[in-house]
Amino acid sequence: MKPTILYRVAAALLVLFAVGHQLGFRAVDPAWNAADLARAMQTTPLPVEGFTRSYWGFYSGFGFFTTVFMLFSAILAWQLASASTDVRRALGVSRRAFAACYATIAILTWTYFFFTPGVFATLIAIALTLAVVVPERT
Repeated sequence: MKPTILYRVAAALLVLFAVGHQLGFRAVDPAWNAADLARAMQTTPLPVEGFTRSYWGFYSGFGFFTTVFMLFSAILAWQLASASTDVRRALGVSRRAFAACYATIAILTWTYFFFTPGVFATLIAIALTLAVVVPERT
């Protein structure tokens, strides 16, 4: 499979991952019996550097950061797919770092989250890694 296709696959997976994350990351399933915990996270004030925030605010903010990062990553993967072979070769370190970043995210996702995001993170890491190691055809 060509790097161009692998980067497009990664981009599509990243968009799906971002949408799923955005729709679900603040959901609290009643089966978890965590409604009181979520309410406490939302209502307990935390004075931080002159601002009053809640732990839910921190959680939400980092969740939004994650969604934005995934969408940026999708754009980057799409751009790498559209780039010439010479440009991709010139960005070798950046491409390897991009793949390593998502390999690390896959490990963290399996460690701290659950099946669906683990599968997405792993497939993205595989596509990005293969896009680096598959030889370019000119």
